[in-house]
Amino acid sequence: MKIHPRCAPCLLARVQFEAELSTKDLAVQKKVVLAGIEVLRKYLVDGAPATHLSTKIHREAYRVLGDIDPYRETKRVSNEAALKLLPFVRDFVLEKDSFRRAVLVSIVGNSFDFGVLGFDADKEIGKEMILKQIKHGLDVDDSDKIRSMLDNVVYLADNCGEIVFDTLLFDEIKKLGGRITLVVRGAPILNDVTMKELKELGIDKKVDRVLTTGSNAIGVCLKEAPPELVEALSSASLIISKGMANYETMSEYDFKPIAYLLKTKCETVAEAMGLRKNMSVARVEE
Repeated sequence: MKIHPRCAPCLLARVQFEAELSTKDLAVQKKVVLAGIEVLRKYLVDGAPATHLSTKIHREAYRVLGDIDPYRETKRVSNEAALKLLPFVRDFVLEKDSFRRAVLVSIVGNSFDFGVLGFDADKEIGKEMILKQIKHGLDVDDSDKIRSMLDNVVYLADNCGEIVFDTLLFDEIKKLGGRITLVVRGAPILNDVTMKELKELGIDKKVDRVLTTGSNAIGVCLKEAPPELVEALSSASLIISKGMANYETMSEYDFKPIAYLLKTKCETVAEAMGLRKNMSVARVEE
């Protein structure tokens, strides 16, 4: 996906947010914002992939902050909240049509911020938010096609919290005889899951193999990816790409078949996919 001018204020707001997560020093926060503005001035280039800019701006923010993981606490809270809600969504998945429902729940996990929800995970509001998304269902539903391609799956993970709900889809894939190579970020970036969080949750034991993207680039940067990841992507029977950042990068490459599982929370991503904002999407591209 290519950069759009509306990406600029969104990225700058995210940089300000992570500065606030990292420090209460207003002078440092200002430095981070000014550094972000300078990155935008240099790299907001027509036709450039969106994640080239987002990777540069977040790396610069982390450098100025002197903090390699501003989201560490948000990630912890996200995983705790999702774990509290997991029995509720597991019951929904196992009731009937479990594969399609696991796909839906995985996308529900992508649709909201567990870091915010975490403060309400013990209350009914968490379940109410999930039920609303479940009732809405899938706007684009290629789950039957996904089900037919599970021999050798490469699963590109997205955020903490969300990854807990993804485990229900892992279980369904394994029940159907599929093999799963799970891919997480090579180093902390935003609230994306890394090997550290994966092992803390024990999710590495639910899949056949775990690889990393090789760096803290947004999405998957092939120039920074280890050779085994490139080989895995090339030989997969299906790549499952979770979330918008992975879509932004994988849509720039030629790996197929690929299933995009995401909520179109961003107008620019929605437009790039030929969809509307706030749609729940399970789309296969061959």
